[in-house]
Order: sequence, then structure tokens, then C-alpha cells
Amino acid sequence: MSVSVVKKVLRDQRRSLFWWAVGISALALYTMWFYPSIATAPELDQMMRELPPAFKAMFGELSITTPEGFINTELFSFMMPLLFMVFTILQGSAAVAGEEEQGTLDLVLSTPITRRRFVLEKFMAMVVTTLFLALILWLSAVAGTVIADIEINTARLGAAIFSTFLLALAFGTLALTLGCATGKRGLSSSVASALAVIAYFLNTMAPMVESLKPFRKLSLFYFYNSADPLRNGLDTGHAVILLAVTVVLLLIGLKTVGKRDLQV
Repeated sequence: MSVSVVKKVLRDQRRSLFWWAVGISALALYTMWFYPSIATAPELDQMMRELPPAFKAMFGELSITTPEGFINTELFSFMMPLLFMVFTILQGSAAVAGEEEQGTLDLVLSTPITRRRFVLEKFMAMVVTTLFLALILWLSAVAGTVIADIEINTARLGAAIFSTFLLALAFGTLALTLGCATGKRGLSSSVASALAVIAYFLNTMAPMVESLKPFRKLSLFYFYNSADPLRNGLDTGHAVILLAVTVVLLLIGLKTVGKRDLQV
């Protein structure tokens, strides 16, 4: 497969990707740097225990004064999934629908490249750029643990970041598929974002609402963090499910774009 589209995407996004990397790196470093002041404040654990059940469901029951509890709360309970999903949803919605709305898709398809290969290469570009940000996050987080003298398993830290990558990739692929089906960038990003919000709250509220408990596993967030990869390592079964969802969504997108009358 030609990687010309992948190279073009990487070239066009090099500046924005740089600033994404800077922002993620700065957030990771600041979080690690801030931990020593939390570790010496055991009263925060008591405050966490007294939080309403809704907040406990969002941030977990871990001690915030432990490295795993603090990093899970500050990075992996909300902030990093949010940032990575924003990145991939923007990427996915722009991959086909963005080109179509801008009127540049006809120029691309006038070359010897099929619709399906175009979508595959756009997907590959999303994978590469998101993996790059995941690597930046891991390197920054590891550097931060060294600077702040935090003892934590770097392999399990990598597992938590990889799980974040898989979650974001699934929602980014959803946005890409919606773009393939509708040709509307705003619609695909809005629907993917709305479903991500619904999935998040379904996962956090299900443990507290009896009627929602049977539906918790419908949320991709359940497969993202219920096994707590930062403490226990990557759950292979959960990772496979996230990957399977991504593959199925991509196949749907490839089939849809091959049949639809594109606005070119």
C-alpha cells in the first residue's frame, strides 16, 4: 500500500502535532512534579472517602496519596482520555468528511488511489499520530517520576497509556466511519463526542444505579479502565475488545464509502 496519503497528513499536521505533544508533555510533567506535596497530606485520603458516591465512581476508591491513586485520579480517570479522544475525533471526522466539504477529495480520487485505500491510509495516519502522542506521554510521565522521585512500574504506566490509546482510537474510528457515511464533518464529530460522553457517564453511574448495572459493559470506558491497568497491567481481553470495535467500525466505514455518492 502506498503511504503517500499518510506522509501528506503527517507533513500537514506537523505543527499542530508538535503543540499537542508539548501540551501533553507539560501536563504529565506538572502532574508528576505536584505529587510529592500530595503524598505528605494523608488527610486528603479522608476527604476522598467522604466524597459523594458519584464522585467516587468517577475517580475510583484508590488512595490519592499513593502514586497509582494520584496518577489515576489526575491523568487517567478523565483528563488524558478526554485529550486523546478530542484529538482522534477531530482526526477521524476530518479524514474523509473534511476533505469532502473542502472540495479536495475529488483531487485525491482523480489520482490512481481508490476510495477504500484513501480511507485506510487516513486511518493509518490517525494511528501513527495518536501512537506518537502516547509515546510522548509515556516518556514525559517516566521523566516526571524520575524528577519527582516517584516509585511506579513504568511498564504498567505504559499499559495505562496504551489503554488510553485504544479507547481514543475506537472513538476516532467511529468519527471517521460517520464521516464516510455522511460526508459531514460537524455531524460526525458531534455524534462521536456525544456517544463518548454517554459512554463515560454510563460507566461511572452504572455502579450506583441498579437499573444501569446490566448495561455497563456497553460502555467502552468499562474496557478502558475497569481492570485498572496502572495497578494490574493491561487486561488482554479488554484490549482485544477495544481493538475489535475499532476494526469493525473501520470495515463499516470502508464499505460505506465505497457505495456512497460522494459530494465531489
